[in-house]
Amino acid sequence: MKTVGLTGGIGSGKTTIAKMFEELGVPLYFADDEAKKLMNSNDKIQKKLIDLFGKETYKNGELNREFIAGIVFNDKDKLNKINSIVHPEVEKHFKNWVEDQNSKYVIQENAIIFESGAQDRFNYIITVTAPVDVKIDRVRKRDHISKEKVLERMNNQLDDDYKIKNSFFVINNLILEDSKKEVNKIHKFLLSS
Repeated sequence: MKTVGLTGGIGSGKTTIAKMFEELGVPLYFADDEAKKLMNSNDKIQKKLIDLFGKETYKNGELNREFIAGIVFNDKDKLNKINSIVHPEVEKHFKNWVEDQNSKYVIQENAIIFESGAQDRFNYIITVTAPVDVKIDRVRKRDHISKEKVLERMNNQLDDDYKIKNSFFVINNLILEDSKKEVNKIHKFLLSS
């Protein structure tokens, strides 16, 4: 079974594209959602995060996301440390999940495939992109945050040029109708390859 990584910068519309593949019956693994679940349920991760960030890391047994975001989006070193704790566990979880699927290919939606060095684990990479101003507007509307906060987050990710050069497929996600056509084209290719 082929594994496909679906990535793109914040506000590119990765989730929208992922759902288009899901509608075609492709099994989808949302790495960010699974990472959040694991941070709340995996004792090994919890202990390491508390050791790294202190007791405020968890509130009433749940990850204190606001507290963590306030640290990691301003400190690349801390962001790398949290990723080094969480991502190996997500990778193990993904491998187990893949074994339970019955499909020609599966997709892992993951914003930081390249940043985490995971690109070689996939048969194909799809990068979703959009103009920077569009991405900023999308994130501001979705998360109700300032332009400065969006730019902080963007600065923690590789730029689109790098991702585009290192991807097998690129979807410029500006007009949904065009994006859907691209998804269908890629889906047909992956089914026949």
